[in-house]
Amino acid sequence: MARRPLAEPLPAPVFAVEAAYPEIAHWRNLVQAGDWTALSAILHGLTNPNDRAFAVTTVGDFPGSEILFREIADRNPDDSLARVLLAWRHILIGWEARTGARARHVSAGQFAVFHGHLRQAEQLLIDVCAREPENYLAWAARLPTAMGLELGQSEARRRYARLAEHQPSLLGAQRSLLQQLCPKWGGTWEAVQEFTRQCAGAAPPGSLTGVLIAEWHLERWLEFRSGSDGDQRGLAYLRQPEVHQEIVDAAAWSVLNPVFERRLGWVALHNTFAAAFSLIGDLPRAAPHFRAVGNLATRQPWAYFGDPAAAFERHRAAALAKG
Repeated sequence: MARRPLAEPLPAPVFAVEAAYPEIAHWRNLVQAGDWTALSAILHGLTNPNDRAFAVTTVGDFPGSEILFREIADRNPDDSLARVLLAWRHILIGWEARTGARARHVSAGQFAVFHGHLRQAEQLLIDVCAREPENYLAWAARLPTAMGLELGQSEARRRYARLAEHQPSLLGAQRSLLQQLCPKWGGTWEAVQEFTRQCAGAAPPGSLTGVLIAEWHLERWLEFRSGSDGDQRGLAYLRQPEVHQEIVDAAAWSVLNPVFERRLGWVALHNTFAAAFSLIGDLPRAAPHFRAVGNLATRQPWAYFGDPAAAFERHRAAALAKG
């Protein structure tokens, strides 16, 4: 009897963002070369608001980029893009110093560094918003500063409302407010539910916004996990028929819709739905998301499972075997 040929091993997951979006390597080279003219032309040339917001936060995460942004902002105080990028750099440095730990596990020294960077970002952004109230990139950056400086739910909602006057479907801003509305930041699950359903309900077919539904339910799952019998209670929550169906509908309306476009940031959306369906145990529905990304993985949400690479590989293998 002939032996069945062994299946080809699946490629190892790749988390480097440049693997999904090769243009990022070019952006990094421009920052390292100090070529502000070329970089700003590229960022201004991105006409889709979600693309531009993704690019700004990505460039703001380049180590050492604050040197170029500060130089341009000091030389030309009217250059709002340089000031927003410098603000994002302060925000990301601050959050890195704080870490993602619960507040009780963050030292006084970490909080001092964190708040210092957020206050510097706020000063830059207040100036931009005063001169350009329609600058949605600046308003989007003021959401994580409001959260980190603990300015409260009302102030965060005010800032989001100002942004939404000009860009009502900016995914990064919606994600920021979703986090602010969670109980861990002083909100309620009812507020999270209302906001995410409102955003998803207003979004057109193929919109990025559908992922908010999966992210909300994963946040709820995480809270259950932190208590006694957490794993069982968290899975029981996700596997409720109404929760399961809402995630199914969100995926169908957004990333699985025929009109969905693979724009900047698309990989994280499929990874999020893949994780949600894997937890639910709906492996046939997780499979299309794993097939869409191949070996392109994102640290969130897989870091919620422990080792993100091992989690991605384990759940991908299980889903593709069934789907």
